[in-house]
Amino acid sequence: MALSGSKDFEPDVAEYVEEAFERCGLELRTGYDLKTARRSANLMLAEWSNRGLNQWTIKQKTVAMVKDTATYNIDSTNATAPIDVLDAFVRETIGSAETDMPLSRINRAEYANITNKSTTGKPNQIFINKQTTPTITLWPVPDKNTTYTVYMNVLTRMDDADGATNTVDVPFRFYPCFAAGMAYYLSLKKAPERTPVLKQLYEEEFERAMSQDQSRASFRISPNLGGYNSA
Repeated sequence: MALSGSKDFEPDVAEYVEEAFERCGLELRTGYDLKTARRSANLMLAEWSNRGLNQWTIKQKTVAMVKDTATYNIDSTNATAPIDVLDAFVRETIGSAETDMPLSRINRAEYANITNKSTTGKPNQIFINKQTTPTITLWPVPDKNTTYTVYMNVLTRMDDADGATNTVDVPFRFYPCFAAGMAYYLSLKKAPERTPVLKQLYEEEFERAMSQDQSRASFRISPNLGGYNSA
């Protein structure tokens, strides 16, 4: 039996849209059809982020601390890309010696209840403010320049499904989930009679993809921070 020897199947946005229309029993005919389908795709990607289905977008970010400055952007080059911080530690560098210490995450209410937010020292707590431009706030406030660096595993936004010839920012094993989700989202607007069946298929593919994402997330996180050094 002859095999193709090819492993480059990677549908672009237009092909996913065509697949979604076909599952809805429709034909892609106008530019507006493509536009509304792309909008649905991007809304679905936002849903995936809310449901935690984008472990492959975890990136390591570092922020150098500045004396007497508590709050920092998580990503200095693309401030709106981060979604959440999964874990963080602070590294103190003195000469050639480096000491790492985990940062305990606190929520908004816990940070608000700190009576003296201007206390300085080596940070040991971190508050993630998940607004349009996510930031981190450290406590105590760093008491030294250039000595402390915060290392974070950051969950970031997936690339938008924009141009029709663009590919989609998902791994190969998530293709069926993306196609099923596109069809479900499109059916809400174009073929409501098919929505129940397409929703069931989408949820099945989503659960399958989610289980694979969770079980293999350690292989997708890059770089690996490794263990913490003892403080």
